[in-house]
Amino acid sequence: MLAAGAVLAPTVLTASTASASSDAVTTVTPVANLVTTPVATPTAATSATTKQTSWSKRHKVGLAAVAAARKQIGKPYRYGGSGPSSFDCSGLVQYVYRKAGVRLPRTADAQHQHIKRHVKFSDLATGDLVYFYGDGHTGIVSKVKGKKIYMIHAAHSGTRIKQVLLNSYYRAHFNGATRPY
Repeated sequence: MLAAGAVLAPTVLTASTASASSDAVTTVTPVANLVTTPVATPTAATSATTKQTSWSKRHKVGLAAVAAARKQIGKPYRYGGSGPSSFDCSGLVQYVYRKAGVRLPRTADAQHQHIKRHVKFSDLATGDLVYFYGDGHTGIVSKVKGKKIYMIHAAHSGTRIKQVLLNSYYRAHFNGATRPY
């Protein structure tokens, strides 16, 4: 009877070559015909592939939210607006993530508290939400190109939804980021 994980295999010969100057000698040694193979277990490569697949699936949600946000560019800011004709900052974020299949609270502070995946500024990705000190402002990261990070947001009364570079002003007022996907 075979042990678990063991298989019968044909006799295998191994060859080794020794050489002394120009004369080469080859020795052939038979190896037993019982080969054991380990039971498959997840490897680091398998785990990395699983994490990559999981990230890819989740990130598609963030990309869908950004696509929905791009469609809102040019619409007017309105305090308390939650779409579809006008928005405030958190109303925009709630609206575009709802379009992507994710339900979020209504206000920026509640969104920041509700989402458990917090992200460092250096790790921002498309679809992440960024929050700022002061008036509790939020936006959605729309593009990351090297060290340049852009967001789509509804800024304040008298403005329209637009995409902006997270410049030194926004970096100085950065209050955290979350990943809702």
